[in-house]
Amino acid sequence: MLIPCVAVATPATAATPTVSCTSQKAGLAAKLQKDITAAMKGRKGTIAVGLRDRTTNTTCTLRQSTTYDSASVVKVTVLATLLWDAKKHNRYLTARESTLAKAMITKSDNNATSSLWKQLGVTKVKGFLTAAGMTQTKPGANGYWGLTQITVRDEQKLLGLLTAKNTVLSDNSRAYVLKLMGQVVSSQRWGTPAGAPSSVAVHVKNGWLSRSTHGWRVHSVGTFNGAGHDYMITVLTQDNSTMNYGVTTIQNIAKAIHKDLVPTATNTVRFAPTGTPSEASVPAP
Repeated sequence: MLIPCVAVATPATAATPTVSCTSQKAGLAAKLQKDITAAMKGRKGTIAVGLRDRTTNTTCTLRQSTTYDSASVVKVTVLATLLWDAKKHNRYLTARESTLAKAMITKSDNNATSSLWKQLGVTKVKGFLTAAGMTQTKPGANGYWGLTQITVRDEQKLLGLLTAKNTVLSDNSRAYVLKLMGQVVSSQRWGTPAGAPSSVAVHVKNGWLSRSTHGWRVHSVGTFNGAGHDYMITVLTQDNSTMNYGVTTIQNIAKAIHKDLVPTATNTVRFAPTGTPSEASVPAP
């Protein structure tokens, strides 16, 4: 069975929300708050934002605890769970698991994800979420991994685990996830990488899903390292009239963030969506 995929083009335009930012770098918090808020001005839909830059101890948040259907962003959690569980049993991934993992992250392959989700089971996914402190994330029921409930806060926690030494994921596991997120096919490298300078290494995973309520969910999570910075961005959106509308919203925000964090670089929109969305529905295993 497939989740019904009916786009509803009725999002209401609300007052532009104001993002909350803090930073140890003088003037940066105010600039980010102003520019991210301006990037959202006039955009329809419900937008949640998370930014953390370790270098300047900067954070920005908006609706960090609002829940969204995960769509394919959950695939990073699936891979992290697989690696966490393998570490517990002191084993390497099998050739089959490695093949599925690569397809799941680099091509956003739904069948590969369903196979790994079924293999792991919700109990192991919940075990990883507990270990990771991702207490706001609720796995989708009945095999519908794309309906996992996620929040900006928890996605930022996950990105944090991938980008710094910790006791949940081994260094090899972290490097493996980031390597695959750095090899995502070009047609799916939109979203948070938009406007990232060429001096910054990009690791991304996106998700997109249309349902009969709240229209299109369009999400992007990314980690960025280089040019003297180490930062991670999560943008979750719903109530978008089309997929591309949500992509544009995310990229407007991303461009503002990259420009403010790395102002000396030449910032360009490096990636844009192409082709027809291929994951508008999430099949059960």
